[in-house]
Amino acid sequence: MSDLELPNNALQDFSAWAQAKQARIELILDHHLPSADLAPHNLHSAMRYSVLCGGKRVRALLCYAASELCETDFKIADAAASAVELIHAYSLVHDDMPCMDDDDLRRGKPSCHKQYDDATALLVGDALQSLAFELLSQTSLCAEASQQISMLSILAKASGSAGMAGGQAIDLAAVGKPLTQTELETMHQLKTGALIQAAAMLGAISGSQEQIIAMQTYAMNIGLAFQVVDDILDVEADSSTLGKTAGKDANSNKPTYVSILGLDQAKNHAKQLYENAIMALSPFGNKAQRLRELADFITRRSF
Repeated sequence: MSDLELPNNALQDFSAWAQAKQARIELILDHHLPSADLAPHNLHSAMRYSVLCGGKRVRALLCYAASELCETDFKIADAAASAVELIHAYSLVHDDMPCMDDDDLRRGKPSCHKQYDDATALLVGDALQSLAFELLSQTSLCAEASQQISMLSILAKASGSAGMAGGQAIDLAAVGKPLTQTELETMHQLKTGALIQAAAMLGAISGSQEQIIAMQTYAMNIGLAFQVVDDILDVEADSSTLGKTAGKDANSNKPTYVSILGLDQAKNHAKQLYENAIMALSPFGNKAQRLRELADFITRRSF
């Protein structure tokens, strides 16, 4: 990405660091997404609508923070962060469709299928998924083919039936049914946690065995914490704050951490998951400071 003017990433303050990385990934995504001037115009317009100018880019931030700890080459980190964000955007487009969660609002604006139509939204998801793997398969990305194959495998597993897609299938089947906390966590480890873990593992692809093991523990806990906080916000925040329809889970009779544990216990559970994630980083001292700050950002966030 040397042909792009990207913000300086050598910033000390977490807020400034996060804003710089968010601006960086926005520029990179804008660069890689097809122009709306290219045919098929409607599809390319909808792809850009669904990806750009929205969201906190938590997964990209996680990828960058892990890459800084593990000294992963910036070109690899950029491609990995972009790929994860594209997969995440595709999942949101499909999740919002009437045959899935049927939501009209996403990131404070009409969902893709509302702004365009169902058929376009379906194709947007397909095209974004393909673009994600295209970016990770660039021939000049990695010096070693084995590293690049490993990255492709990590993202593929996190996106498929043993990851995000499988978690969504379990989620749809669970509507109106009682789940135990263990069953709920299994579902969210796949639906939400798998892609968050993939973001961390892709960023850490150049790390030592010790760093990679620690990153797995960190990401597993922070991925679950992310979902617990989502469930809490669904109860406590309004639609304008969330950028999506508030109270949707309760109205759809979907099992959540709040419905199973109660609000106070759900907050305690998020705190425990946060503490587990922080503990996993203890061997790395100040080198893991961005990851600690990101864990705090995830568990204290509001949209």
